[in-house]
Amino acid sequence: MPKLTLTASSALLAQCEPDKRKTDYYDNTVTGFVLECRSTGGRTYYLRFDQAGRQKQFKIGRYEDITFAAAKKAAQRLRSEVVMGGDPSARKAEAKAVPLYAELAAQHLADAKLHQRSYDTTEGYMRLHIVPRWGRTRLTDIDGRAVAQWLDDKRSEGLAPGTVVKIKAIFGRSFELGARWGIAGCERNPVRGIQSKPLNNARERYINADEAARLLAAAEQSRNPLLAPIVGLLLKTGMRVSELLSARWENVDVGRRTLFVPTSKNGRSRHVPLAQAALDIIARLPKATGAVYLFPSPKDAKKHLTTIKHGWQTARDAAVLPGLRIHDLRHSAASFMVNSGVDLFAVGKVLGHANVASSARYAHLANDTLLAAVEAGAAKQAQSA
Repeated sequence: MPKLTLTASSALLAQCEPDKRKTDYYDNTVTGFVLECRSTGGRTYYLRFDQAGRQKQFKIGRYEDITFAAAKKAAQRLRSEVVMGGDPSARKAEAKAVPLYAELAAQHLADAKLHQRSYDTTEGYMRLHIVPRWGRTRLTDIDGRAVAQWLDDKRSEGLAPGTVVKIKAIFGRSFELGARWGIAGCERNPVRGIQSKPLNNARERYINADEAARLLAAAEQSRNPLLAPIVGLLLKTGMRVSELLSARWENVDVGRRTLFVPTSKNGRSRHVPLAQAALDIIARLPKATGAVYLFPSPKDAKKHLTTIKHGWQTARDAAVLPGLRIHDLRHSAASFMVNSGVDLFAVGKVLGHANVASSARYAHLANDTLLAAVEAGAAKQAQSA
């Protein structure tokens, strides 16, 4: 039976022949270019070709989605590829094998849950910001320029600069992990090369001795009986609040006057030195038989307290210290030490800083101490003259 000729006019009127499942209309000028008309009413343009003795076909598009001229132009391009030894269908299969970002994100989160202490933060940024935008996109279709524009839009939405930087870092990390695991589409990291403005979100807030006294007095009035000892220990040790709340009784060494922290923020263990005033606070803490934590959860004594947010905000407001963060007590502890003449290296060791740069933010406090020293010397000299 002769093949039905495919032209722009015949394509317009083409239908499946009666009592047949499908009817093919072939173009006379581009070998293999065909319009397939099915008994269900569907019509689709294909390019059919032989590859290593097997007939294959490449879907160009549905009749209602593409014009005849555009379909024929695509068929000509694909036919040229076949003549040169290429295989459009294999290339298409490879493209489909590239996963969507949502699949990579799931693997990223599984890895983070095993190795990352801040898993909840990563999961939150993924769920709220990254996956809604890129989850249904194939990895090879994620373009660096589009990512840069998306990050700019995030800034325009009012997100803090530090939040946008974190989103960018997590997104880039996905592709770093994908490349390490050999996932198709991760050979190129679309985040790499996107410039970010220098970010300086280091916030320094210190309270003086009078403000510390007001804060402790307000904490004593809290309905949370553990708030006052927590605030007191934070001011006297410079510990991170998470380190203190998870402290175990077994890690308190009264003889050596230390509190052992098995894992700190930088992943290292350390021994926090305890002043006598800190030991006195610990000695006054209630300790039930078999207690594990210094600050147990009121709901489950086998777990430790995880937050003091409500009591903290109430005490802070009562002490008239608006905007003071719990973490500022760590800075304040450092300022008390530096202004008492303790050198920055020792302060860094007490706080558990991983490098000297982390302690450098307190250098101006040391300068205040030095200025007081030279003023005292100048005054003494004036008295002697």
